Amino acid sequence: MNIDGIAKYRNYLLPLMDCISIVLGYYLVSVLITDSFLMQPTSAITRNEIIISIVLAIIVFQVIFRLSKRYTNIIRYENNQDYILYIVLSLISSLVVSLIEDLFLGMKNPSIKLNLITGLVIGIIMISYRLIIRYVLLSDVAHKGIKPTSKNQKRLLIIGGGYSANDIIKTINSTLKGQYDIIGIIDDNKKRIGYSVAGVRIIGDRNDIIRICNANDVDEIFFSIVNIDNKNKKEILELCNKTGAKVKVLPSLTELITEENLYHSLRDVGIEDLLGRDPIELDNQNIKNLIQGKVVLVTGAGGSIGSELTRQIMIHNPKQLLILDNYENSLYDIELELKTNHPNNDIRAIVANIREKERLDAIFEKYTPEIVFHAAAHKHVPLMENNPTEAIKNNVFGTYNLVNCSDEYNAKRFILISTDKAVNPTNIMGATKRLCEMIIQAKDKKSDTEYVAVRFGNVLGSNGSVVPLFKKQMAHGGPLTVTHKEITRFFMTIPEAVALVLQAITYAEGGEIFVLDMGEPVKIYDLAKSLIELSGYTLGEDMEIEITGMRPGEKLYEELLMDEENLEETKHEKIFITEPMDLTMDDVEEKLDMFREIINNENTSKEEIKETMKKCVPTYKEPEEVNGE
Repeated sequence: MNIDGIAKYRNYLLPLMDCISIVLGYYLVSVLITDSFLMQPTSAITRNEIIISIVLAIIVFQVIFRLSKRYTNIIRYENNQDYILYIVLSLISSLVVSLIEDLFLGMKNPSIKLNLITGLVIGIIMISYRLIIRYVLLSDVAHKGIKPTSKNQKRLLIIGGGYSANDIIKTINSTLKGQYDIIGIIDDNKKRIGYSVAGVRIIGDRNDIIRICNANDVDEIFFSIVNIDNKNKKEILELCNKTGAKVKVLPSLTELITEENLYHSLRDVGIEDLLGRDPIELDNQNIKNLIQGKVVLVTGAGGSIGSELTRQIMIHNPKQLLILDNYENSLYDIELELKTNHPNNDIRAIVANIREKERLDAIFEKYTPEIVFHAAAHKHVPLMENNPTEAIKNNVFGTYNLVNCSDEYNAKRFILISTDKAVNPTNIMGATKRLCEMIIQAKDKKSDTEYVAVRFGNVLGSNGSVVPLFKKQMAHGGPLTVTHKEITRFFMTIPEAVALVLQAITYAEGGEIFVLDMGEPVKIYDLAKSLIELSGYTLGEDMEIEITGMRPGEKLYEELLMDEENLEETKHEKIFITEPMDLTMDDVEEKLDMFREIINNENTSKEEIKETMKKCVPTYKEPEEVNGE
């Protein structure tokens, strides 16, 4: 009979084996401790007393084990806590047996000490045979139809010799048997080399990764170190990148708190793993003091930046959170998420278009927000090049409406989410955001509201960003499209960018443009190449990169600081302040008047719009002037 057949009778076999364990336990104790065989009783304990104790123990053990639901356990998934409980229940059962013998049966020589020793022996016997069963079960759970042959097994190398590796190896040996041939473990602690984790040897450090992978034709690498700084993580992943093996990584410790099986947490390598930046340290108390108990409005709340803003704002317990967006589906999604995670907080979802001043007036009059985060904008460069009036209507005049509402209804602080594309812009979208920066700096000079802007580059995973596009293209077999081999961008994760936005506004006094340190710029071509290689493909064989040519309004290198600006440091090493512009609202109104006529005439040519933009934004240039083409 196979293991599956025996499993049908587990409800009968386990209690029977426990009964046998009880008999064996009493026999061993009587032989080894009392020097008394069942057939050769001593003067201390009679044969009948031993037999009575065994029968009584079987009854008591069965009652206590069933009350504690020990027989509902699946043996192959039992752990150390279960084994400790077996010992405890055995001791309790033996104590109950001793009390019954003394109080109800009137046995002459009951010994609590002897019964407790017997209970301990019985518990050890029960654990021993369960461990044997567990070992047999785990060796039998290989997937049906999969034989451990080198033909269908993936050769696996594990990075990190800690608890995470131990968990992954156990999972592979139990539920994924036959799928992986584990070559060994890499660990930078040279003292560990030669030792084993869950039966798998540590065979080298990071300097041996390439050699070991080449020598053993490794197919996959599991990066299992969760408590590692981003610089070292990046260095190790870059070595893995050179092996041609597919790489999977465990998320950070904070992401694993609720995950019991670390194997199931393994994910494909993301670009954020290769940025090599350490986690940002924030002054959360200052952020909390700013937001707690306030009415906060977030525009563009359904977008990637806006939605993350709402998540991080809710951590600091605002009095009321107003989430505003023109797109109802994304707004509904973030509303549902926030209300699920914060059921006791006041969250209001508002469908509105920031172009409509009257609608905004009604919202501000009803809710009187104290802090306004303005993240709503048209951000897609090529689309806005082809639809320039829409970019002007939404980005410029939508911001203008919000700025005026904030002033009229006495908002304490207004924060514009800006972009690196506002620096020496070569496209309509970037130029409109530069105009928005002008608006808030000019308005700050004549308003009690504190107007500030926060400028940063591309965020990984945002709507329309390059990384999700690359992943979709890879899923369809490629090619990955890059507009130019030398095109370079700054990158930051969405949570990282939003966290710095919140920190930056605690330093605001009004009129500042805060610039976030985006780290080192990244070539998009290198980014695509890394994604291909870390996904286990070979560039030029399994996956191609196609150069498609520069898009309208696109420039090779983004900048965070304009030529005429000087950076001023803040208390945070990743946040800087630019020198303010010498602008008045009269200057801004003159610029806006030029565009009011344009947006009321849909027949205005793109060339005329661009010429007007150059008059309003002196740093606006054609892409060819900046790219050197």
